[in-house]
Amino acid sequence: MLKNLTIIEFLEQTASAEPLPGGGCTAALNAALAASLTEMVANLTIGRKEFQAVEDEMQKIAQTAADLRKKLQNDIDNDAQAYQEVLAAFKLPKKTGEEKKQRSRTIQQAFKTAATVPLSVARDALKIMDLAFRAITAGNQNAVTDGLVGVLAARSAALAAAYNVKINLSAIKDTVFVAELTREIEELERHVLEKEKEILAAVKICK
Repeated sequence: MLKNLTIIEFLEQTASAEPLPGGGCTAALNAALAASLTEMVANLTIGRKEFQAVEDEMQKIAQTAADLRKKLQNDIDNDAQAYQEVLAAFKLPKKTGEEKKQRSRTIQQAFKTAATVPLSVARDALKIMDLAFRAITAGNQNAVTDGLVGVLAARSAALAAAYNVKINLSAIKDTVFVAELTREIEELERHVLEKEKEILAAVKICK
């Protein structure tokens, strides 16, 4: 599984002529890193006397970020699996009329799966931005830059995942499905960019 590769192995395999891991897998990885940094800020706040007032909240943030991190780790492989299913669908036989119909149905379903995996990643990345914002503003200020790096990683992950949604939607013939996901992903992109501006405007690290 890709998620079990070492950092060096993942980078080398990404750099190779193999198609996996690609952009979708990397988007999931970036979101997982963002969750990790958010979890870190919360954990560096928990147990400190000066932050007793937000202790419970930080514990909840740490747990939610941990859950998202684990989910996104799996999405690295889920994205790769979805891509492999698309490739496998195109290799199905197409000699008879029935084979052609079945192949077409399988291809379309594979593209739908390939679109929904990065959509889930984008949704989670936006959630992480919200968690990170609260952790940064209410938590240990010694870790504020770590939290901001998490915000930017989440922002990058969300937008990267959105591109992967769109490229797969371009191959899908189900107009209702395409319209629904297009509407959601465009709204999500807008929220991500607005959230980024809000966070960077609110968090000042230079005097």
